[in-house]
Amino acid sequence: MNAFVIKEFPPIGYENFYIPDSTVVALQKLKKAGHFLCIATGRAQALAVDIMNDLGFENMVSDGGYGITINKTLLGIQSLPKENVVTLIRECQEKGYPWGIQPENSAVRYVPDERFNEIAKDTYMEQQIVKGLNPEDYEHIYKAYVACSAEEEKNLKALDNLPCCRFHERYLFIEPSYKSVGIKKVMDYFNADYSDAVVFGDSGNDISMFTDDWTKVAMGNAIPELKKLADYVTSDVDKDGIYNACEKLGLFNTVAC
Repeated sequence: MNAFVIKEFPPIGYENFYIPDSTVVALQKLKKAGHFLCIATGRAQALAVDIMNDLGFENMVSDGGYGITINKTLLGIQSLPKENVVTLIRECQEKGYPWGIQPENSAVRYVPDERFNEIAKDTYMEQQIVKGLNPEDYEHIYKAYVACSAEEEKNLKALDNLPCCRFHERYLFIEPSYKSVGIKKVMDYFNADYSDAVVFGDSGNDISMFTDDWTKVAMGNAIPELKKLADYVTSDVDKDGIYNACEKLGLFNTVAC
C-alpha cells in the first residue's frame, strides 16, 4: 500500500485555510490511482475534521502527531505533559503574559480574562473567559497559548520543557510537533511499510516528519531548513506544487494490487 500524507497549506495565516484547485484535482487522481490518503496537521482534531471531510479524507494525523483519526473515527489524542504546562502558566502569571489553554478537543480556547485577545487579536479559535481559570482543574491540556512577542518568548524558561510553534507574531502556540510519530501510528494500524509514504511540508512544524523513513517533498515556498531535509523540492503550493510533485514522482499511476 502506498501512503500519501498531505499537510495543510495556509499561506495567508494560520487562521485561514487554502487549498488550490490543482491540489484538489491531485487528491482525486491519487485516490483513483489507489493510494492511501491522510492529512497530517498541527491543528486540533476538532478544528480539522471538517476540512478532512470536505476534501474526502477518512484518515488524519492531528494535534501535531498526538491525535489519530482512522476511518473517520477519532482513536484518541495524547495530551501535553500537564505538570510542564502548569509550570509555564505560573511563569506567565508571574511575568504578566496573557495565556490560554485548550483542555478539550474543541474549537474553544479558555482564558482567564480579556487580555489575551486584546493582544492577539485572534480569529483562529473561539474564546471563552473563565473567571479564576486554573489549569490544575483539568485532567488534560491539549494545547496552550501565550500572548507575547518573539523577544518576550525568550524570557519564558518553562518553554524549554514544552514543544512550541509561532504562527503569529503576537502569540505563541504550545502544541506537539511530532507528526512523524502520528504518521507511524497510522501506518502501523494498516501494517504499511514506512518507505511507501510520501510526505509534503512547508513550515517549521513539519520538520519532525521529514525523516529518512519515507520520501520527503518540500514546497517551493517552504522554509530553508525543510528544503535541506527534502528528497525533492516542488513549486510553491499556490503554483500547483502538490500536483507537480505527484506527477513528477509518478503517483498518478495506478497502484499495482
